[in-house]
Amino acid sequence: MEKLVSSWSSGHIIPEDYIFPLEKRPGEKFAIPVCKAIPVIDLGKASHDRKDIIQQIINASQKFGFFQVINHGVSGALVDETMSVVKEFFNMADAEKASVYSDDHTKSCRLHTSSPNYDTEKSHFWRDYLRHPCHPLEEYIHLWPENPTTYRDIVGRYSVEVRNLSLRILELIGEGLGLEPGYFEGELSNELLMSTNYYPPCPDPSLSLGLPKHSDPNLITLLLQADIDGLQVYIDNQWLGVEPLPNAFVVNIGHQLQIVSNEKFRSAEHRAVTNSREARTTIASFISPSNSCIIEPAKAHINEGNPALYRAFQYQEFLKSYVAKAGLAETALQAYHI
Repeated sequence: MEKLVSSWSSGHIIPEDYIFPLEKRPGEKFAIPVCKAIPVIDLGKASHDRKDIIQQIINASQKFGFFQVINHGVSGALVDETMSVVKEFFNMADAEKASVYSDDHTKSCRLHTSSPNYDTEKSHFWRDYLRHPCHPLEEYIHLWPENPTTYRDIVGRYSVEVRNLSLRILELIGEGLGLEPGYFEGELSNELLMSTNYYPPCPDPSLSLGLPKHSDPNLITLLLQADIDGLQVYIDNQWLGVEPLPNAFVVNIGHQLQIVSNEKFRSAEHRAVTNSREARTTIASFISPSNSCIIEPAKAHINEGNPALYRAFQYQEFLKSYVAKAGLAETALQAYHI
């Protein structure tokens, strides 16, 4: 428990092992303006203007690899309840959180700090995180924190709603890519892993990072970032801030969707910066293939004029390689290029 940043960071200077190398640290420009160009898509219009909404999603996935969705069907009350109970968890005393803390990265539900590579990474991340699987709910909910007492009920309901929303977005994406109905159902979207991230106030945000530059290994990610900015996307050789919007989800294209789309989509690199004023809490929901699922470019689009850019592989093979390479896009994908 003493490793948790929240356990020791208050009033302290940044330890050397939390200071990133000069070329990787955010520097004095860590507080960049939010970008108004990243699309905000109104999913409520999909019922009567489906083609336009699909085209907006396709365009955003191609240009940015990121977009936000509003009017998405997940109730604002449930979103607020979930963020509230997650904040309540991180604000509990260390002794109350100790039952789910673990240094064993193979444990399915665990509270830890920085990353799964804590023991080997050169610079630690300025964050604590609680991570656990969510689907099927009945298989995993008993492993989740018992306190706060409402955590399992609220987060359980939230996870079901977010998974349903993810499948709706994937259905629209599949239609936009010209794939057969149900293409992303089953093994390709079988897993839901939730990571709740807590970034305590940092004495000098120019030196450290909540999360360094990386791309997500999974299919698609939905992020709830509440009302404090800190998410930044790397596009066209510059960092762009993603504006926190009330009751909105940030949708992030993962490596597997880039591969399935044969690089029609991009899995954009992003990072989380810290601030010195207040703690920031986010909830990331990762939709992933099952470990044994075979990933390859969708065959419907592969022909002589559009050859496959990636070889077929099992997702668990990719995930193991991704973790070893610390999420760097250029090295994580390299081994799978044809």
